[in-house]
Amino acid sequence: MAYEQHQKSASDIKAKCAIITLSDTRTEATDTSGQLIQRLLTEANHTIAHYQIVKDDPTQLTPLLQKLLADPAIEIILTNGGTGIARRDQTISVIEKIIDQPLPGFGELFRMLSWEQIGPGAMMSRAAAGIARNKPIFAMPGSTKAVDLAMQRLILPELKHLLFELNKQ
Repeated sequence: MAYEQHQKSASDIKAKCAIITLSDTRTEATDTSGQLIQRLLTEANHTIAHYQIVKDDPTQLTPLLQKLLADPAIEIILTNGGTGIARRDQTISVIEKIIDQPLPGFGELFRMLSWEQIGPGAMMSRAAAGIARNKPIFAMPGSTKAVDLAMQRLILPELKHLLFELNKQ
C-alpha cells in the first residue's frame, strides 16, 4: 500500500494520549508547553487520557512510564522537558531503557528543523522517540517553541499513520 493510502486508511484514528511535563518549577498554571500539547492534540480530535507534571527524576519518571505503558486507555506518551545536557536532564536516559524500538528519525528531523530556528544550539537537544510495548513515546524539549515545532511539523502529521502501522493485524 502506498504512503498516501496508509494516510487515508489512518484518517479516522483518534489517539488516547498521555502527556508528561518534566520540570522542577512548573505548575499546571505555568506549564505552557504541556498546555500547548493538550490544545494541539484536542484540536486534532485526539483525547487527553492523562496529564501530569513530575520532577525530572528517574525515580518518579520510570514508574510513571511503566504505569502508562500498562494502561490500555493510553496509546501514546508525549513528554516535554529534560532533553537537554544539564545534569538534571534525565528524561532520555530513562526513555532509552524503556523503548523496544527506537525511532531515530524523530530526533534527527527535530534537530534539523531546530537548526533552522536556533542555529547550532540545536545540537544540544536530545529529543528522541521510540516504541515501547507497541506504544509510541516522544520526548520533546520543554520550551514551548520546541514543543510547537515537534508537534506541528513532526508528531501530528504522522501520529495517525504511526498508530495505524502499530495496530495492523
